[in-house]
Amino acid sequence: MAIKKQTIAFQGVLGAYSHQACTEVYPEAQALACNTFEGAIDAVKRGEADLAMLPVENSTYGRVADIHHLLPESGLHIIAEHFLRIHINLLGHRGAKLEDIKTAMSHTVLLGQCRKFLKEHGIRPQVGPDTAGSAQIVADHNDMSQGALASELAGEIYGLDVLARHIEDFSNNTTRFLVMAPAPFAGREDGVEYITSFVFRVRNIPAALYKAMGGFATNGVNMVKLESYMLDGSFTATQFYADVVGHPDDPALARAMEELDYFTTHIEVLGVYKADKLRG
Repeated sequence: MAIKKQTIAFQGVLGAYSHQACTEVYPEAQALACNTFEGAIDAVKRGEADLAMLPVENSTYGRVADIHHLLPESGLHIIAEHFLRIHINLLGHRGAKLEDIKTAMSHTVLLGQCRKFLKEHGIRPQVGPDTAGSAQIVADHNDMSQGALASELAGEIYGLDVLARHIEDFSNNTTRFLVMAPAPFAGREDGVEYITSFVFRVRNIPAALYKAMGGFATNGVNMVKLESYMLDGSFTATQFYADVVGHPDDPALARAMEELDYFTTHIEVLGVYKADKLRG
């Protein structure tokens, strides 16, 4: 009996950086390209994919828009994180040389990350639908003067050569991805660092957020992320997203979460997972 190959959904087209993240974490899995983040989540909920790979933040540009609204509404659980170093490459038609390239197409965010290189070589930026989509467009047009800014994986998929590697302005440009699944991560290993992600809403009392955070400080729990965002477009309805170091079964984190419960009207744990080796 043949074993069904695991499938992981991502937003974008084949060759996107999200696709690259999929291949790094699950090299044997079948990648499923989706038009939107919601589409990747729905693919898992419908059973078309086993997992979803979602970008949540970038070291240069901050958090991915709307993603924190989608996480608690998805009905899925975070089971892993992955930090992907974003290397930008200039891709061109086979036989083309760097000096042949007059325009470079990519997503507007990526174009902004390699301004120095483009200016130095007199290459005019051209906005495309996304990174891998731009590589696909360039491959479909027989114009030796047009290049694309994308991953090496995109070059391999669409038959383009790498004319210049790692041309990004900032050498530490990194995107953090979360892996979502229908069931939560199971198990706990000694000596392994875990991250617990959750959302909460504080009670309408003075200094509620300050008091809610006190339990983490007094119990020595390291909170590595705390972000707020409005609910339903209301200025008075705020939800907080938090990442803390630790497993809910750790006594210190259990005490901190118990104290948090006293000052909140809603707490939802989104996932417990191993910390990525590149964290920190």
